[in-house]
Amino acid sequence: MSTFLQSFIDPKKNFLARMHMKAISTRLRRYGLRYDDTYDQYYEMDIKEALNRLPREVVDARNQRLKRAMDLSMKHEYLPNDLQAVQTPFRSYLQEMLALVKRERKEREALGALPLYQRTLP
Repeated sequence: MSTFLQSFIDPKKNFLARMHMKAISTRLRRYGLRYDDTYDQYYEMDIKEALNRLPREVVDARNQRLKRAMDLSMKHEYLPNDLQAVQTPFRSYLQEMLALVKRERKEREALGALPLYQRTLP
């Protein structure tokens, strides 16, 4: 990616990117979500594989955050302000594993092997 484009999307260097990040952070805090919670496991198989590789406690915490967010949304409510203050919407738990899964998939494609989620037992 060119340095101009990187500086354009970097919140530290671009005012608009900083405002966008703040708006996303505010919306995620209202429901107690993290940015990684917005990834849909049914949209991309790499995300599903990455979630399968994470520890059970992390996946359970993700499911609880999603259930709480759906419940609050149905009630047309937000988290109390004291709970919103302690939320960490951009603390990642999925990015490293997702990058590893994508790297492995690209390596398998280069070698001509099938991805893990397309293999079947004999």
